[in-house]
Amino acid sequence: MATYKAPSMMLGSALFEWGRQTYVMGIVNVTPDSFSGDGLLREPGDPVATAVAQAKAQVAAGAHLIDVGGESTRPGSVLVSQEEELQRVIPVIRALVHEISIPISIDTCKSAVAQQAVEAGALLVNDVWGLQLAPDIAQVIAKYKVGVVLMHNRSMPDYAVQEGRLGGHYVGVEYGDLMSDIMRELEKSLDLAHKAHIPMEKIIIDPGFGFGKTVQQNIELLDRLGELQQLGYPILVGPSRKSFIGHVLKLPPEQRLEGTAAAVTLAIDRGADIVRVHDVAAMSRVVRLTDAVIRNRKPGH
Repeated sequence: MATYKAPSMMLGSALFEWGRQTYVMGIVNVTPDSFSGDGLLREPGDPVATAVAQAKAQVAAGAHLIDVGGESTRPGSVLVSQEEELQRVIPVIRALVHEISIPISIDTCKSAVAQQAVEAGALLVNDVWGLQLAPDIAQVIAKYKVGVVLMHNRSMPDYAVQEGRLGGHYVGVEYGDLMSDIMRELEKSLDLAHKAHIPMEKIIIDPGFGFGKTVQQNIELLDRLGELQQLGYPILVGPSRKSFIGHVLKLPPEQRLEGTAAAVTLAIDRGADIVRVHDVAAMSRVVRLTDAVIRNRKPGH
């Protein structure tokens, strides 16, 4: 098992110093069907202008990165074609590079989308399949010397169910030992990255809250998140508005702010380095207060 941990990561001119603070990744969903209800294509008007306005507001609210996605990954979602995904995200990224100064991430598992997004100005590829769905995406990342988020994912349509106002979630997914299985499968992604010669200091890992995990497994993952530090890489988490929060609180996505705040706080306490969130202003405040305690904690306390 790996013991490597880079002290920092450069994305363009932005320096991320792991352990010094928790970083906030804002979400811009250029989709009509995001589980969280914030897909920009649901509303009339110019989606590029709307995306730029949303990203600029998130930067002003404290975001350190902006993650742009053009394909919903909610349980039971319909896959979009490569051409459609490109039409959604590339104009947004091209506009954003002229409007914001923080790094832009592209949320995709398609190598062609990743390549064109990076050529348009994205500095990080957020692959929800951890290079395992399209292994050639690793070559794109290595070639352009950008960062990558390797996420754990066991999503399968057969295990996805929809429950009205609470939305989609997974049932019947089995693990031997949850964290051991997640780490073993993340190590497969890390191996693909290393074989493609992606530098270690350009890699972030994500345990994949909500991706092929039941409500109870997500809760266990949150509690045991600290075990993931054994892999030796900075950790990104995305619990924002997820269904496990909704099922615990019996609330739809738009009413999960407090639950997300609790999940973010617990994740930081257990070692998260980046939190990917929809509600940037509120979660930036949560992060700052949590960091004031966690990052100043004395050894043994």
